Amino acid sequence: MKRSEINALQRETVAFLKKLGFHLPRWACWRPEDWRKNRDRAGEIFRNCLGWDVTDFGSGDFHRVGLILFTIRNGRVDDPKGKPYAEKILIVEEEQVTPWHFHWHKCEDIINRGGGELVIELGNSTPDQKLADTPVVVQMDGLTTEVKARGSVVLRPGDSITLPAYNYHCFYGRKGTGKVLLGEVSMVNDDARDNRFLEPVGRFPRIEEDEPPLYCLCNEYPA
Repeated sequence: MKRSEINALQRETVAFLKKLGFHLPRWACWRPEDWRKNRDRAGEIFRNCLGWDVTDFGSGDFHRVGLILFTIRNGRVDDPKGKPYAEKILIVEEEQVTPWHFHWHKCEDIINRGGGELVIELGNSTPDQKLADTPVVVQMDGLTTEVKARGSVVLRPGDSITLPAYNYHCFYGRKGTGKVLLGEVSMVNDDARDNRFLEPVGRFPRIEEDEPPLYCLCNEYPA
C-alpha cells in the first residue's frame, strides 16, 4: 500500500467516526513527533500494539480485500497482571472482504455499532484446520443460532455475534447499506501468533513511502 493511501483512509475514518458520534482516544491523532515527545508515558500503547492498523492482507487492492482497525485497549498473553481483555473498532466497506480465519485462543464479540450492515460467513474447523461441512452454532445477542456450513448471518446496527476459538469466519459490508462501524470486545488480542487464515495472507502491508505518515500505525511507533 502507498502511504498516501493509508493517510487518506485515516482521514476518511476520522470523518466517518465523527459523523457517527464515536470518539477515539486523544492520542489517536498524534503525529510522529508527538509520540517522540510522549514516549516515556506511552509504554502500554507501544507494548500492547494499541492504535491504527490498516491492512490489505497482501491483496494489493484494499477496497476489495482489506480492513481498518483501531485497538483502543489490550493486554498481553505473557502479562498475567495486565488487562485480560481487548477492545477494537473496525471499519468495513461495502463488499470489502476480510478473509477466512479463526483464532487459536481468542473468543470475541463482534458488534455492529452503526452505519451499514455486515455479512458474516461461518464455518467450523476440521482437525487439520480446513473448513468443515458441519452446521455452525453461535450466540447472537445471547440467542442460540444455527447456520449451515459456510452459511451467513447479517448484523444490522445494534446486532452482535460471539465467535469462539476455532470458529472460522469471514465478513464484508452488505452491498447498498453503506460503510460499517464494528466494535470488537474480546480476550487479549495477539495478531502476531493467534490468527489462523485459511489461505496465506499478509497480515500487515508493505508500505511504499510516497509521503510522510499522517498517524503512526500500531507496528511503527518511533523508537
